[in-house]
Amino acid sequence: MNVTSTLNERKSAPPPWYAQRWPWLLIGGPLAVVIACAFTIYLAFSRQDAMVVDNYYMEGKAINQDLARDRAATALSLTAELHYDAADGRLNGKFLSFGAPVLGNILIHLAHASQPEKDLQFTITPDAHGNFTAALPMLEMTRWRVQIENERRDWRLLGIWKWPHVTSVAIKADLPS
Repeated sequence: MNVTSTLNERKSAPPPWYAQRWPWLLIGGPLAVVIACAFTIYLAFSRQDAMVVDNYYMEGKAINQDLARDRAATALSLTAELHYDAADGRLNGKFLSFGAPVLGNILIHLAHASQPEKDLQFTITPDAHGNFTAALPMLEMTRWRVQIENERRDWRLLGIWKWPHVTSVAIKADLPS
């Protein structure tokens, strides 16, 4: 009987806490939150805040000047057509004002959606018909913000280009309001 009572005591004794699943389920949730928090802190301190502007007040004041440039583009009825040929690595396009070619140097800025170091800026000079061509490196698959302006920065055209889903983009000055 002594052997039987020892077996019954072993059967009735609960297993240690680490052998049960409930403590691990209770610990798992807070542990996952602590790990996610540590990873978020790592991301926050290891990456630069590229989207924050240092002098936001001056940027805000410049908005009115930018709107005046947009209105100037509308008054000139400016249009731009851009087409990127990935096989040749060339950007082809046409600039017109009231259907006539735009003369002088034109600045084109292709701004990457999230990484400013990948922005592209170049100057082109349209021919007598308003056509131009420019060599470009392979464009990354992203949403590009296109800004086109003259050298004096009197006017500007803005547009969005989702390359390579859209291989060509036509940008027109907004209609007067």
